[in-house]
Amino acid sequence: MSTVEFSQEFNGLENILFSFAMKLTKNREDAKDLMQETAMRAYRHRDKFTMGTNFKSWCSTIMRNTFINQYRKAKLRRNVNEPIESFLFAVENKNVIPNQGEMNIRMKEYKEIFGEIGEIYSIPFLMFYQGYEYKEIASYLEIPIGTVKSRIFLARKKMKALINERYNRPQQ
Repeated sequence: MSTVEFSQEFNGLENILFSFAMKLTKNREDAKDLMQETAMRAYRHRDKFTMGTNFKSWCSTIMRNTFINQYRKAKLRRNVNEPIESFLFAVENKNVIPNQGEMNIRMKEYKEIFGEIGEIYSIPFLMFYQGYEYKEIASYLEIPIGTVKSRIFLARKKMKALINERYNRPQQ
């Protein structure tokens, strides 16, 4: 489909597509944005349109999918962008005295478990836990990335088995 043909077809459907955009967004400005995004995507992929098929349906499908993708991104963004400080009131209790005893006992047990699984697995696991990327761990330990991933996976597996064994839990 040529640029001229595309423009003629799309301009002929502009009112119908705008109505559809309004139905989806329920907001005039958002509908205009959706129309623009739809036009860009349809134009960019006009070579994929099969002549003889329904152009209106093709554009409507692009619009619907664009709207759904934008909705999902906005929903995820709302969850991710919410600052943690806004949730602190829920877990904050000023009447409790901090006690690190339980955490110290747990860390002591974890250190014993790390000793049982061996340094070959515990070092890559701890580095990954501390925030290092696979590439950084591989470079530091001078081993391939695949080996790093494998050792971290096996460390988790071994630790899970040892923790379940200590607390007599059936393995999941």
